This record gives sequence, C-alpha cells and structure tokens, in this order.
Amino acid sequence: MTDKAHLDIEYVSQLARLDLSAAEKEKLGSQLAAILEHFDALKAVDVSGVEPTAHAHAVENVWREGDRAGPVYDPEVLSSMAPESRDNQVVVPKVVE
Repeated sequence: MTDKAHLDIEYVSQLARLDLSAAEKEKLGSQLAAILEHFDALKAVDVSGVEPTAHAHAVENVWREGDRAGPVYDPEVLSSMAPESRDNQVVVPKVVE
C-alpha cells in the first residue's frame, strides 16, 4: 500500500467515523491504490481534440402531446383556489422546526 493511499484511508475513515481494523485499512488501501493507478493511466490519454460533453451521446427532449403547455391562469385565480395565500404564493403549515 502506498503512503498516499494509507493517508487517504485514515482521513476518509475519520470523516466517515469508521473504526477500521488494520486488516481493513490494508485491504481498502490496496484497493484505493489500484484505483489511483487507473486514474494515472487515464491521465496519459490524449484528449486534446475531444469536446467536453455531459453525456456520451446526444440527449434530446422527447415530448408527448400531453406535455405541451396548457392554459395559463392569472395569479389571482390560482390564489383564490388556495386555502390561504400571500403574495401570489400558497401558504402551507410549517413542517420544520
């Protein structure tokens, strides 16, 4: 196990409030070291001509007929339907102390 992996296991276990045995730390440390080696391999890949994306393939919205915008009501009409309203917002009971 590398020193960095050992330090990371100590730090993360403290953050998570985990009491790990020496054997568990050794096992997790070697797994973390293997993961870090994979990251080093990924750093070596030339991605200079690759555009950054959020998804591996193009994502487009798929709309159904029922998904289209319907009629828009005046705020006064909607406020009149609510049991209690203030400043065009529905007032609900407090749920967090």
